[in-house]
Amino acid sequence: MDYEKVERCVRDLLIEIGEDPDREGLVRTPRRVAETMAYLTSGYQADLDELINGAIFEQEVDNMVIARDIDFYSLCEHHLLPFYGRCHIGYIPKKGRVIGISKLARIVDAFARRLQIQERMTEQIAHTIMERLRPEGVGVIVEARHLCMTMRGVEKQNSLMTTSSVLGSFHSSVATRSEFLALIARERA
Repeated sequence: MDYEKVERCVRDLLIEIGEDPDREGLVRTPRRVAETMAYLTSGYQADLDELINGAIFEQEVDNMVIARDIDFYSLCEHHLLPFYGRCHIGYIPKKGRVIGISKLARIVDAFARRLQIQERMTEQIAHTIMERLRPEGVGVIVEARHLCMTMRGVEKQNSLMTTSSVLGSFHSSVATRSEFLALIARERA
């Protein structure tokens, strides 16, 4: 990213909204915004194979594996406002292939740190796990609050959006899907 170009754009934006970019509180704002945008969009540079880094292991497991409550923050591509929430991932290993739990969180971050819509992000996470791990099935549920819904527009403060993507046995088996939903719905400790 060209930080100086972004800084000029932010400075121009400050002027357009009626601010003085040279006042004490705003002097460093263009640089801060450039650095923040680089971080919040770092998912575009994520190399999924490098991120997983061989952390797929053979283990005698053939039951459902679930990682719940993976926090994430993203930016809505329509308004550049944050949306944030939790992602729940479940999969059934095939031939005992399991993935390091931290890699699931890193996969979530790789897609969350892009300009996004929640529906696409949910699908991207599920398909990445299915392609890289090749499990019997995978389920991903994302629950998020969107500041474009709470700060502007309809201003609905308590709205929560839920999206899901179910692939393989999570799609074809009602029992598998039901087990996944029951396990992620358990009371938080």
